[in-house]
Amino acid sequence: MVSKNQIKLITSLHQKKYRKQHQMFIAEGKKVIEELLLAQYDLMYLFAKENFFPQVDVSKVYAISDLELKRITALTTANDCLAVFKMPAEQLINNSGLVLALDDVRDPGNLGTIIRLCDWYGIETLVCSHESVDCYNPKVIQATMGSISRVNIVYTDLQDYITKSNLPVFGTFMDGDNIYQTKLPEEGIIVMGNEANGISTAIESLVSSRISIPRFGKLQQTESLNVSTATAIILSEFKRNS
Repeated sequence: MVSKNQIKLITSLHQKKYRKQHQMFIAEGKKVIEELLLAQYDLMYLFAKENFFPQVDVSKVYAISDLELKRITALTTANDCLAVFKMPAEQLINNSGLVLALDDVRDPGNLGTIIRLCDWYGIETLVCSHESVDCYNPKVIQATMGSISRVNIVYTDLQDYITKSNLPVFGTFMDGDNIYQTKLPEEGIIVMGNEANGISTAIESLVSSRISIPRFGKLQQTESLNVSTATAIILSEFKRNS
């Protein structure tokens, strides 16, 4: 049974300031929790309707009802289980190979999908501006489906990071060079911008190569692609060329 203090802690972790204060986050659903356990994330509590994880120390496992799960879930629909994990220590940026950088990406679903894409395409480091959504947001964790355990995610001053890096910088713009006709290197920083406004003016000034995904529709009226969809295409082309 979940206690009042545990309910208070879990619901507080829905908010970024309390996740930062406690250095904890929540994960929901068997698949996500299983991936984090396999990655040896430090488990604090596990609340489940059934014994889904017999490998977990029983002292950390609590039986929970549907009603209780609905009280503590951060999602629209509660899963069968919820876990509280400690945040791992942030690692340094590996300034080699391909690095993906996010300039003020705000949507949790987009960030979660982008983390999965990094995992799929072997992008080891994802650099996020401080304005980007928190990767430990419960909706981000859910959308990553465990990929967060295999991608090094670093929050930093993006302008400062790019300025100090020696890697070529590729920015995605509507008026950039056709990515299908551009020679792409095996190393570089790929910058993806905000959902509504694209790459900021400050970061745009640091871009050495402007690239774009051409529109093939007859009317050419589609304004833009979703940032996670665009990221998938961009990463695919970089990897195909390499």
